[in-house]
Amino acid sequence: MTMRSCWAKIIPVLCCSVRAGIGIAQPPRAGELAPLVRGYRQAPSPAARAALEAFAAAHPADAALANLGLGVAEFEHQDYADAIAHLEKAQAPRIADYAAYYLAAARAAAGESGGVAAEAAKVHAAEPASPLAGKAWLAEAQAAQKTAPQDAVRLLRDHYAALPQPDGDIALADAYQAAQELPHAVEFYQRVYYGYLSGDQAVRAAAALVDLKNTMGAAYPEPLPEQALARADLLLAAHQYPEAKSEYESLLPRLVGVQHDQAAVRIGAADVGAGHLSLALPYLRGLELSESEADAERLFYEEDCARRFADDSAMMEAVHEIAKKYPHSEWRLKATVNAANRWLVTNRPDEFVKLYQEAYEEFPGDPSAGAYHWRVAFHAYLDDRQDAADMLREQLQLYPASNATSAALYFLGRHAERVGDAAYARACYERLAGAMPNSFYTMLARDRLREPAIAAAGASEDAARFLKELKLPEPAPLPSHETPPTAMRIERSRLLRAAGLPDLADGELRFGIRTDGQPVLLGMEMAEQADAPYLALRDMKAVAGDYLLRPIADAPRRYWEMLYPLPWRGDLGAGARARGLDPYLFAGLIRQESEFNPGARSHADARGLTQVQPETARGIARRAGLVRFSPQQLYQPKVSLKIGAAVLKSMLDQHGGDVPETLAAYNAGPNRLAQWLAWGNRYREPAEFIESIPFSETRDYVQAVMRNAEMYRRLYP
Repeated sequence: MTMRSCWAKIIPVLCCSVRAGIGIAQPPRAGELAPLVRGYRQAPSPAARAALEAFAAAHPADAALANLGLGVAEFEHQDYADAIAHLEKAQAPRIADYAAYYLAAARAAAGESGGVAAEAAKVHAAEPASPLAGKAWLAEAQAAQKTAPQDAVRLLRDHYAALPQPDGDIALADAYQAAQELPHAVEFYQRVYYGYLSGDQAVRAAAALVDLKNTMGAAYPEPLPEQALARADLLLAAHQYPEAKSEYESLLPRLVGVQHDQAAVRIGAADVGAGHLSLALPYLRGLELSESEADAERLFYEEDCARRFADDSAMMEAVHEIAKKYPHSEWRLKATVNAANRWLVTNRPDEFVKLYQEAYEEFPGDPSAGAYHWRVAFHAYLDDRQDAADMLREQLQLYPASNATSAALYFLGRHAERVGDAAYARACYERLAGAMPNSFYTMLARDRLREPAIAAAGASEDAARFLKELKLPEPAPLPSHETPPTAMRIERSRLLRAAGLPDLADGELRFGIRTDGQPVLLGMEMAEQADAPYLALRDMKAVAGDYLLRPIADAPRRYWEMLYPLPWRGDLGAGARARGLDPYLFAGLIRQESEFNPGARSHADARGLTQVQPETARGIARRAGLVRFSPQQLYQPKVSLKIGAAVLKSMLDQHGGDVPETLAAYNAGPNRLAQWLAWGNRYREPAEFIESIPFSETRDYVQAVMRNAEMYRRLYP
């Protein structure tokens, strides 16, 4: 069965309507045309162009698509005359707006104003609405700017809301400059420069502002302080600490009041971010500020410095001071949670429980309140406190959509087991399995349901009453049929893909997802057409975020295969078997590490499918059967699978086959794991250890890999 036929029940094949729309006697020759266009776009040459023109001549039915592909490629190569010639012959009715837009843009770029407005009008009149409508206004304004810049300004102003940004602001700035309205030109160049740190338009805006400042002299309008402060904040958020500090320092003489104080504080914040704590702490303590949010922010960064210095006394002093002076400030919440996290990773429950409780009680509306409450509730469970069951129930009642919901239901069931209430436990496990069928804790709940005492338990009225009131999240129903806009978006995207324009095809589908289509079906189409399994997986995650809540039987197999791909299945299985590994666990690890992207590379220089660092790989390569090894080989799937299997097996052996401990070490490193194990906490089951991992990333990682393994086991028996 082909991949396309697997979707027959969800996305009916639309080839008939596609052919009828453009007069094609057979399906578009995507297998012949698309590679020619894609090759020409990537590496233009006379031979590649000749091959495309020959294709168009030999296949009149597909000539419109071939000319569209040629025209788009030539536009991208700034060969506007040839682009115009080919686009004029690219009249495919279903996607006529694409030819019209590129024809308008090519004429505008070539300095030809004639015909641009007429082509742009076709884009604006397109049904369904064209993804290129906003860009068509830009092309029309570019053409008008040559002879009537005031008309270009008026056009862009009238349709400002529809313009893509920052291109729209750059176009307006250009039009104002052409109209000799230089202060307005400066205003819009500044919007781009102060709102975007990178990209071609930001570079253009920066250069234009330098020229205008030289031209205008004293008449040059300086940016608003708010704009300059916002740019410095962007630099700080992007971890460009030296640049942020310099911006804040240059701003101080121009700012007053709270803004002045905020900039002064953020000079210190930039040093904190850069790790210059010895410079930041005395600076922050020396600032004399009036009582305001800026002073609350200063106290937060003081607390953060103390935390990084492991000066716990100073850290808590700052926490208490900010709570006293600014009880409702977001900086108080940040400081409280910051300190709680410090106590969490140093195993001080006597301290972190109080602070997390303070966080969710004082800031109940915070999006993370459920996570703070969970740390308190779970510790009550671990400690066998008398209120443990009440805390777990409260977690479920107050935060039913929290990420901790499955854990709370599972541990509520385990608590019931420990107090001898098998019926209550069974009810919890069954509700968990029904509501969140693919979660990590559902795996464990199913195991508990197979226990004889649980399986034989009767009904619990108390549990039924409590669980009935819970409003747990549910997956959105999968549509069984496309709406007309969805069907049209899919049809248009397939034509664009057949023309060798996959980026435009995906743009069509994304536009439909944002506007008039059914997101899941459009996302499925995009994933189905992706060039690699990891790209399909990312597309699916973007539109099917509730898949952990969806029973496997509720979606077609390809839905699950794209969410849980298994490429290189033979090599993966062989590598696992050669090392005595569970192949499902190995597949689950790879999905979490690289999403099966063989070219993946992390900030820590971990590479390939299994994300192994070159130094680690070099030390184990010979054991993996590789006589010669170079780091580039980690990008080869066969090599990565061999080395990854050897690394995983070695780590499993080091940890006595304990899967959760091994995965924790794989993610956080063996030293971190050794530290957590040295705390001496006594866990009654592996789930308690996993949920106690203080690093959220590692805790989620361990659960995800084990959950992935179970999903692979169910999907690929």
